[in-house]
Amino acid sequence: MSVIDRAGTFTLGDRTVRRLGYGAMQLAGPGVFGPPKDRAAAVAVLREAVALGVDHIDTSDFYGPHVTNQIIREALHPYSDDLLIVTKISARRGEDGSWLPAFSREELTQAVHDNLRNLGLDILEVVNLRAMFDVHGPAEGSLEAPLTVLADLQRQGLVRHIGLSNVTATQVKEGRRICKIVCVQNQYNLVQREDDGLVDALAQEEIPYVPFFPLGGFNPLQSSTLADVANRIGAKPMQVALAWLLRRSPNILLIPGTSSVDHLRENIAAADVQIPPGAMDELDRLSH
Repeated sequence: MSVIDRAGTFTLGDRTVRRLGYGAMQLAGPGVFGPPKDRAAAVAVLREAVALGVDHIDTSDFYGPHVTNQIIREALHPYSDDLLIVTKISARRGEDGSWLPAFSREELTQAVHDNLRNLGLDILEVVNLRAMFDVHGPAEGSLEAPLTVLADLQRQGLVRHIGLSNVTATQVKEGRRICKIVCVQNQYNLVQREDDGLVDALAQEEIPYVPFFPLGGFNPLQSSTLADVANRIGAKPMQVALAWLLRRSPNILLIPGTSSVDHLRENIAAADVQIPPGAMDELDRLSH
């Protein structure tokens, strides 16, 4: 059994994927805008991820924009049958790199076609609709109109499965009334645990929860505690944060991102990190 297999698997859409995946956001330039300083290095990271057993890559055509998907195509096309690429739509980038809503029928349709073209695909396996009522986090607002557009594109055969990103529990319930939702992608980690109830509710329904920013929002004391635990068990803080997420719930799928092959290998090695019960209790208390 390879290291990544020890993280286990879970169903995403109609596929079974390893719980440790890869997020391609950091392959673009600074601020996720423009090209990377070393495109060959970005290609190498993607190829190494697949070589290590990653079969779930998260991306979007508004990373760059277009840059990340074009690098994925350069590195991995033609794709292996077991590789699942998940993308997201409903945002666009301003000329200054700002993140702007793109919720209209025309913008959503164009985004699906842009992803298809830049990834070199005939159908997008999973498309996450990112709620953009607040760029910085979930905020209430109806998703009926954009989800109806995405469901139409699904019926046209351009999208196989639909997920949600940056959403509230209320929006998840609304979305599930409109179409089948196969995953939810929100910010969640050791200390930012507003979605605890949503994680558990989705687990009951066997719907994957995909957290991003596994080290985002830590204060100095929380970071120090994490570092102390990591030092005691002989691991890196990021590895412990990822291992905690793997332990948190079986429906959690991880997509840590990096532009470094060495860092990628460290992230995958989180599958082997064992957190003793006492240390788990210590980490659990960080959010209180």
